[in-house]
Amino acid sequence: MENIECRAVIKCLFLKANTPTQIKHELDSVYGDFALSFTTVKFWTAEFKRGRKSLGDDERSGRPKTATTDDNIAKVHKMVLDDRRIKVRGVMKMSKERLCHILNQDLGMGKLSAHWVPRLLTLDQKSVRMNISNALLASFRRKKSEFFAD
Repeated sequence: MENIECRAVIKCLFLKANTPTQIKHELDSVYGDFALSFTTVKFWTAEFKRGRKSLGDDERSGRPKTATTDDNIAKVHKMVLDDRRIKVRGVMKMSKERLCHILNQDLGMGKLSAHWVPRLLTLDQKSVRMNISNALLASFRRKKSEFFAD
């Protein structure tokens, strides 16, 4: 069960004037092993008692993104498309870890035989590669002796 759904059930039962213990028993009878812990039920009951209205998570302060921005991702992508043999450490003034994250996670690329290539091919790309491979194989089978000749 999703967090928001759990909190909605707790809020509904809280508004019916149920205690945290009663709410926990109700959740156990409906959800069995998947029910929330008593501590969680108690926490959310206290939150609703204090007047909380929202069921969502509170905003969290975290370190702002400085390297993995859309602008930097676009710059790295352009650099890789211009030169697929580019070395990671010479790309931009950011850590190697962030560059690898941008290349692998954000752009979906991986290092293959000294070239940065997209990790997954589209269906069209797979089809084109299959057709070219079949044509080359057929050509090889027809003229084995001439296939590798200059």
